[in-house]
Amino acid sequence: MNSATLPIQASEQARRDFSTIGLIGLAHGTSHFFHMLLPPLFPAFMQDFGLSYSQLGLLVTTFFIISGLGQAMAGFLVDRTGARPVLFAALSCFVLASLAAAMAGGFGGLMLAAALAGLGNAPFHPADFTILNKRVSQPRLGHAFSVHGITGNLGWALAPVFAIGISELSGSWRYAYLGTGLLALLVLALLWLKRDAIDDSQGAWSHDKPGAAAVKDEHPMAFLRLPSVWLCFSFFFFGTAALTAIQSFASPALAELYGLPLKATAFVVTGYMLSGAIGMVIGGFWVAKSASLERNITIGLAGAAALLALAATGLIAPLLAAMVVAVAGFGTGLAGPSRDMLIKRAAPPGATGRVYGTVYSGLDLGFAVAAPIFGALMDRGQPSGVFYGAALALLLAIGAASLVGWVRKR
Repeated sequence: MNSATLPIQASEQARRDFSTIGLIGLAHGTSHFFHMLLPPLFPAFMQDFGLSYSQLGLLVTTFFIISGLGQAMAGFLVDRTGARPVLFAALSCFVLASLAAAMAGGFGGLMLAAALAGLGNAPFHPADFTILNKRVSQPRLGHAFSVHGITGNLGWALAPVFAIGISELSGSWRYAYLGTGLLALLVLALLWLKRDAIDDSQGAWSHDKPGAAAVKDEHPMAFLRLPSVWLCFSFFFFGTAALTAIQSFASPALAELYGLPLKATAFVVTGYMLSGAIGMVIGGFWVAKSASLERNITIGLAGAAALLALAATGLIAPLLAAMVVAVAGFGTGLAGPSRDMLIKRAAPPGATGRVYGTVYSGLDLGFAVAAPIFGALMDRGQPSGVFYGAALALLLAIGAASLVGWVRKR
């Protein structure tokens, strides 16, 4: 090989990596955008359909139950058929969910929209990570995981602005859902046009360990015997429980603890997400240079837990408390790329989709289980319990991650 061709090949490799990372980041941001398909317009549904808070809550529960169950099953489908066609089907479900919401005549129509959105959300983590692991070169894999996490946060942030903005400008919330449907259709069209960059059947890189071929004869469910898989599942469950506490109840909890106005505390969640995004950027560089994923996770999550516990005491200045909670997001973001790399190492060769599908279903379960628990703490007048509970959940997540490393070394 002529040494002059090496820089050209390196440049081509980088171009392919960045193309794949960008497209999968866009797809992941779209999935998080559709997490918030219905909640921003809950007040409009209450006014037009006379729905109760319990009924609205059932819409969210439906989304996460279908997403969680579907995510575990989607992993098997990804391993069998490939990730790319599953990704296209998922985005098509988002288009259908938007149309169902736009045409909804009551609770039943909204329930159908929630179910279709949950079905569409289910395959994203196993599909995304299968493509990234197969298409992105090892030196850039940590950055790929970082971008993946950041785009998810941005999708959460954009959805309310998009839905409420179109609703107010058009005078009808139904037009907002025509807008979300068009958005999903545009993303689907772009991924179709650039489909070669997300073709996991022709992965440009192989990160599998020696002896991968021997795994092919194992039973498809054999990976469920691995303790590391369930420890990763537990890690996601506890980590998401902490996120649920902050997303859903940090604002009213700070208002009760410190007497801050809700208009001010509402920005804390946005600050937490933005801090998390910054942490993910740095975490992407960190994981590329650090071999100890468990140590990275421990440092990031322990720092976040300490800040949340400090806010829970009620002993610091009100504005400082709001700032402390927002900055805690940096620690969770910092641990994000190491978290995703940890799962990659725990996955046996040939079972990437199944492992990611099973592990990430812990995320949906965490949302579904933690929300009523932290809501009950608020109903009982214990706002500090929201932050103490979130801190405890992060410590339990650290324990699960540490055990993954211990099991792998045995």
